[in-house]
Amino acid sequence: MKFKGKTNGSIELIYDLNDQIKTLENQKPSELFLLWFQSDNNIIEIDHRTFTFNTNDIVFLTEFHKVVISSEVNLKLLKWNKPFYCIINHDSEVSCKGVLFYGATTLPIIHTKGEEVDILKAVWKVLEYEIQSADNLQEEMLQMILKRILILCTRLYRQSMDANHSFPDFVREYHFLVEQHFKELHTVQDYADLLHKSPKTLANQFKKLGSKSPLQFIKDRKMLEARRLLAYSKQTVSEVAYELGFTDIQSFSRFFKREEGQSPVEFQRLNHEGKIDNTLGISA
Repeated sequence: MKFKGKTNGSIELIYDLNDQIKTLENQKPSELFLLWFQSDNNIIEIDHRTFTFNTNDIVFLTEFHKVVISSEVNLKLLKWNKPFYCIINHDSEVSCKGVLFYGATTLPIIHTKGEEVDILKAVWKVLEYEIQSADNLQEEMLQMILKRILILCTRLYRQSMDANHSFPDFVREYHFLVEQHFKELHTVQDYADLLHKSPKTLANQFKKLGSKSPLQFIKDRKMLEARRLLAYSKQTVSEVAYELGFTDIQSFSRFFKREEGQSPVEFQRLNHEGKIDNTLGISA
């Protein structure tokens, strides 16, 4: 089921497994995805890590996630693009920038249950109905329903992340800025300047939240991209180092080995030979 607007905006519900695999393994620019699992033990590789998703788990992906589905899965897939609804331009409406999408390194996963599932099922049913209703209000209605889904999911994710149901806006903004600029901005000072805060203030605020340090967020995002490029692209180690903003291959190799425990050359060789042990990934 798909709606396509007059300005190339589109939203689509995909239920066929083969179509889901093609969609997730061949993302187009500016696309966002919501995966709602309908059974237990769905195994998917995302960014070189193996995840196991169970009934009513929901995961959020962008065009930048590298997805491999090698076994039978049972999910509902919702896809839309930036011309249809841009979460960055409309952040004041849904507040999911830096939380569900463009959140630096953490894969957003929600484990829904009980009344939460009932509400999402009801909203999803309306989405299915409206996506097939061709009239001059269709696009506006679909955008309203999508916003409702995103608001619900953002609320659930915030609650799962913090016992006080708090996810400060400066953390969301920091996550988003790192996602946007990690290739050219490499110090906490760079992001502190963008946020009009001091590096010390940022460090103290993150510490109070019990979160990793601002610097570690930058390192983790660079490592995520390094793994993606080394595992899925044909770029050489030196080309990956250059793309990530390192001045020479030696400094990149030292950084990668310190964070990963093996050199980028070893990582790439083992992966391309199909010997990387994906069972070290995180289970949802």
